[in-house]
Amino acid sequence: MKLSVIKLDGKVAGDVELSDAVFGISDIRGDLLARYVNWQLAKRRAGTHKVQTRNENSRTGKKMYKQKGTGGARHGSRRAPQFVGGSRAFGPVVRDHGYSLPKKVRALALRHALSSKLKAGDLIVVDSVSVKEAKTASLRETFGKLGWTKALIIAGPEVETNFGLAARNIPNIDVLPNAGLNVYDILRADKLVLTKAAVEAIEARFAEKEAA
Repeated sequence: MKLSVIKLDGKVAGDVELSDAVFGISDIRGDLLARYVNWQLAKRRAGTHKVQTRNENSRTGKKMYKQKGTGGARHGSRRAPQFVGGSRAFGPVVRDHGYSLPKKVRALALRHALSSKLKAGDLIVVDSVSVKEAKTASLRETFGKLGWTKALIIAGPEVETNFGLAARNIPNIDVLPNAGLNVYDILRADKLVLTKAAVEAIEARFAEKEAA
């Protein structure tokens, strides 16, 4: 499958052949994408929510009143959850919200996400992303001419310094190296912009998986 390659000035810079195994999936599976997104969002949760348990509460543990003869319920501690200032019963504790997802499922979900962008006409391949000066205003103007208002840009093995500095303050524009490619950011963006180097790296990555 061929796709035109453009430059940042909008001019055509040739064509690139895309692998059907990576970008040409026609039947997009939403269940795979949902599993990956839920796994990704769960893994990045901090899990630092915490309440005091009964053994951490500083209220006295002395018996409040005698066991019998008061006409009221029997209690032995002010730390019990039914009292004001007592501990919360079964409250949240510090924990890891992450869980495992098979590598094959993750790889397949990424291929479906890439294919969904190409199928929707929202995949763009550029020759390279680099600028002479780290000027946010000029880069925002360039993106405006190209129609990139909410885009994920995969810049290659590394993000060029000036381009990264110029793009980091533009709202709804994310610039990542090849290693940062993920399903959640792909689906969240209106446009997926890949450099030729990024396309080659993605196809090589999946070729190695198939060979293994």
